[in-house]
Amino acid sequence: MLCSDGTKKLSFGGSIKDGDLVIVYEKRDVMKAVKVSETSVLQNRFGVFKHSDWIGKPFGSKVLSNKGGFVYLLAPTPELWTLVLSHRTQILYIADISFLITYLEIVPGSLVLESGTGSGSLTTSLARAVAPTGHVYTFDFHQQRAASAREDFQSTGVDSLVTVGVRDIQGEGFPDEYSGLADSVFLDLPQPWLAVPSAGKMLKQDGTLCSFSPCIEQVQRTCEALKSNFRDIRTFEVLLRTFEVHEGKIDSCQGEEGLSVRSPPCKRRHRSSEGSAMQDSSSSPTIKVRPCADARGHTGYLTFSRLQVSLS
Repeated sequence: MLCSDGTKKLSFGGSIKDGDLVIVYEKRDVMKAVKVSETSVLQNRFGVFKHSDWIGKPFGSKVLSNKGGFVYLLAPTPELWTLVLSHRTQILYIADISFLITYLEIVPGSLVLESGTGSGSLTTSLARAVAPTGHVYTFDFHQQRAASAREDFQSTGVDSLVTVGVRDIQGEGFPDEYSGLADSVFLDLPQPWLAVPSAGKMLKQDGTLCSFSPCIEQVQRTCEALKSNFRDIRTFEVLLRTFEVHEGKIDSCQGEEGLSVRSPPCKRRHRSSEGSAMQDSSSSPTIKVRPCADARGHTGYLTFSRLQVSLS
């Protein structure tokens, strides 16, 4: 669980306790969130794991099953939570999240307004960025989604840093009580241009706004709306290319597909003075690096702008 004490840095407790949320790591692309209960067990292809064996162990521990299989128990950091959370809506991923937190200039103590909450992927990272003295006010028009988000924030330990409201920001705008108080505003809406005037009223002088849209037509209309009260308008598309790194053997005369490659001819085996055969160094393990086959492409466009400073 995240410690959100205002006098301390946001961090995880030293050991796993009954009721904590942990990320069970089976392999790189197989992880799940599990709430620890002393009387419960986890069953998977590696065997049966008793939760009671997890309690008291530090996050990051390797635990064994009844069959000798193992998993790792990881802390539910915002990055890992993004990979295992329930998708109630399309979510933002790490590349977009890290980029927008930097461009929105979000730091500890910031007050951030967000709409809409969705699955809470971004909100969890925003909470860590503003901790320990800042706050995130996030809004979603869907009541059940907002309720589910509150439960998730409590599970991940950021509920003291996040307030979830039910409100149609496109139609009603942000609540007047935040007028002139927000350091940053984030919009993830079908028609973000409708919320731009309200966002402008919420921001402090020189405050920053970001709008996330999957279609370029949405970006165009949003930029038109921003021209009246905002400056330094920029749009980005963040494309992340992930590579796989693993150990293997490569024949210097044969490619991975069995085709000839341009390389020096294979050396013959030579016998040492003791008569043992010596193999060419090309047969030793080699580190292979290649792009992942399931790399993500386009997710959306991030449009940033800064509220104009009033000269009056």
